[in-house]
Amino acid sequence: MTRRLLLSYLGLTFLVLLCLEIPLGFMYSRGELERVVNAAKDEAESVSAYASLAITAGSEAQDLPARAAHCAERIGGKVLIVDQSGGLLAASHQLPAAKARDLASWPGVDAALRAESSSMVDVRTSTIDGVKYIAVAMPVTHGTERQGAVRIAVPSQMVVDRVHHVWLLLVLGGLAVLAAVAVVGFAIARWTGRPIRELEVATHELADGGTARPVAITKGPPEVRSLAATFNRTAARLEHLLASQRAFAGEASHQLKTPLAALRLRLENLESDIALHARGSLTAAMTETDRLARMVEGLLAMARLDESAAERERVAVEWVCVERHRAWNPLYEQHGVGLALAGDYTGEVLAVPGAVEQILDNLLSNALRVSPPGSTVFIELRRPSLPERRFPHHFPHHRTSGPVRVELHVMDEGPGMTEEQRRRAFDRFWRAPDAPKGGTGLGLALVQRLAHASGGEAVLRPAPLGGLDAVVVLPCAPTAKGGGAAVGEHRPSRPLETTG
Repeated sequence: MTRRLLLSYLGLTFLVLLCLEIPLGFMYSRGELERVVNAAKDEAESVSAYASLAITAGSEAQDLPARAAHCAERIGGKVLIVDQSGGLLAASHQLPAAKARDLASWPGVDAALRAESSSMVDVRTSTIDGVKYIAVAMPVTHGTERQGAVRIAVPSQMVVDRVHHVWLLLVLGGLAVLAAVAVVGFAIARWTGRPIRELEVATHELADGGTARPVAITKGPPEVRSLAATFNRTAARLEHLLASQRAFAGEASHQLKTPLAALRLRLENLESDIALHARGSLTAAMTETDRLARMVEGLLAMARLDESAAERERVAVEWVCVERHRAWNPLYEQHGVGLALAGDYTGEVLAVPGAVEQILDNLLSNALRVSPPGSTVFIELRRPSLPERRFPHHFPHHRTSGPVRVELHVMDEGPGMTEEQRRRAFDRFWRAPDAPKGGTGLGLALVQRLAHASGGEAVLRPAPLGGLDAVVVLPCAPTAKGGGAAVGEHRPSRPLETTG
């Protein structure tokens, strides 16, 4: 905000300076040119009057050369005096013989010799020996008698130098004004932005899961003070809601699980007293009780995830896969389903504590539920160098220059899902129409929330063998200097390859 305010101050000042200094510079340029021309006219008029007196007195040969030289020295230019026929009377500088014989044809001299009035002045620019001049010519008259002409030439470089000097002063003055505005504007921008920076710090603290301290509402402009007051109310309300959610997550675990466990135990105790034709209903009641218990566990896990702000930590994902394969393999064997683990060394990933374990448990539970006997579920780890190029439709927000990521695949050989079903599979409580009984519709939703909390993503794709390929992408942990594998490097010395 400080930078934007400062840039706006400087931009406005620069615009004002342009609107003032550019017209001022052009006005000075035009005024300087007019001043030089008027000065040359005055000198030409003075020399013309002196030449008229000298010609009348017959002393032009003695008086006019000295007068022309003196005038030329004073104005820094050149003075030329000719008679009525164009003959040279006096010149402040040496003229070539060819030019001296043709003075009457010079544009300014010719116009002055043909002038009908002594007040007529010819002003034009000309080039003499490669130098540009402002030339002023006027007739020499005595009453109504035309006696000759006077031509005074002033170098235009004098005007150009003065104009350039003024433009330089204007530029330096504008830079000085901009520097002063920058200093004052920076101070004002810092004062204006200080409450915003305090709000930013408090917002970051609140977003990171901390307790947002109240922001002072006595600083800054009225709009900022109103924003600070609104933030304080919002932070207080959010803190109250989070505290209520923490209390619910902590108390509901015991208050809900204990009655469900007691209900399950009572139903089991009724089995011996229930007639054979009613035992099917008892079994269904026990199944629904188990499903309700799993649903409560899922809701509590999601509630804890929503209210927690755990920092991501380094997790050896391959060791987690090996451990979960070892834990789930006996259950898979009971159902006649194989469980295979494959993949190369992938290093460590960043994830919230326990996220990888919960992700694998939910994906393996879903895969076992839909896998027919005799099929195989595969757990595979991959580490593509540029995953966003391989999955442009699934991960459009990943940049090509982003960090290398690890892909965790759980592939089954079940019935799979349609494209519409795969899009809705991560919604809470959604279950496919042909899904086996006993599911809660919370497993994949929890997987996605855990992946997002870890800085990754979860998607569903068709598996190569017709089932479902659940892909969880997690960011790699940065490699410490002097140890570990480099980013993108595989270690083939210990491949993951386990079958059940």
